[in-house]
Amino acid sequence: MELELQEEKAVNFGKSLIVPSVLELAKQPIIDIPPRYIRSHEDPPIATHDSCLPSVPVIDLQKLASVDFELERLHLACKEWGFFQVINHGVSISLLEKFKLEIENFFKLPYEEKKQLWQEPDNHEGFGQLFVVSEDQKLDWSDMFYITSLPLNLRNTQLFNKLPPNLREVLETYSMEVKKLAMGILDHMAKALNMDCEEMRDMLNDGVQSMRMNYYPPCPEPEKAIGFTPHSDADALTILYQLNDTEGLQIRKDGRWIPVTPLPNAFVVNIGDIMESIEHRATVNSMKERLSVATFYSSKLDTELGPASSLIRPNSPAIFRRVPLEKYFKEFFARKLNGKAYLDFMRING
Repeated sequence: MELELQEEKAVNFGKSLIVPSVLELAKQPIIDIPPRYIRSHEDPPIATHDSCLPSVPVIDLQKLASVDFELERLHLACKEWGFFQVINHGVSISLLEKFKLEIENFFKLPYEEKKQLWQEPDNHEGFGQLFVVSEDQKLDWSDMFYITSLPLNLRNTQLFNKLPPNLREVLETYSMEVKKLAMGILDHMAKALNMDCEEMRDMLNDGVQSMRMNYYPPCPEPEKAIGFTPHSDADALTILYQLNDTEGLQIRKDGRWIPVTPLPNAFVVNIGDIMESIEHRATVNSMKERLSVATFYSSKLDTELGPASSLIRPNSPAIFRRVPLEKYFKEFFARKLNGKAYLDFMRING
């Protein structure tokens, strides 16, 4: 019994206030969005499409193993962008198509069935929104389903077993494939950083993996709303699979919001705060829905986060404090999203 309580405590990184379903709200014939979703102080959510805007780098994973120039391109993508798309990633197209179908069906479930999968007051896993800490806080125009997928001993089995059987089956396969992909990318990143590859593997192998399935319904006033508040991710690596071609993901680079257009069957990868990240957000569309699945990969639960020892030198001292992973996540989920404020909070001289 004591062990069970410890595991339950370990996986419960935080909570979020229960909010209404935006999908159910969007089904109603509304013209004006409710005040709680109006973001008048944000940068304009709809960015002007400028052909002169730079685009996120594309990395061919098959070339990384044999072409030195591709490793240099990965290094520049991480250093200058913090985002890149990966092609020839080794995850089968048939698996992606099956996963896509099950996620689409999942969000189409009747509301009464979804309520069985809704967040509990003391845990943020399930349907709802994250980082809602007050009743007057502005909300995102989206529904999401959040769950810890790996390692198995940290999984909320009660919630996981409530998932539709077909989704549960494909989710098992997808989570293992994305773990393998994440570890491969992190290995290449370690080489590009001249970091000890074993140090990277020891820290991240069998690390905490979680998923956030996102549904952004059509919005009658997209210029006033935001799909996902500007933020940076708290993990080491995020792998995003976008299920349709509706644009929405934007990253902040050189003071401008740059839209990301996902390539078919590619993954959009971004570096999280554990590796030092870039701010990004999601916008919404007046006519089209947008669906995506973000998989977050972090280090082991019992590790202490901090600068890699193999990169600390007299002329390159640590600028971030060390903190146990569990404490790091609990502090992250307890805060309202605010750009890269949490990463700044972790700085030694911040």
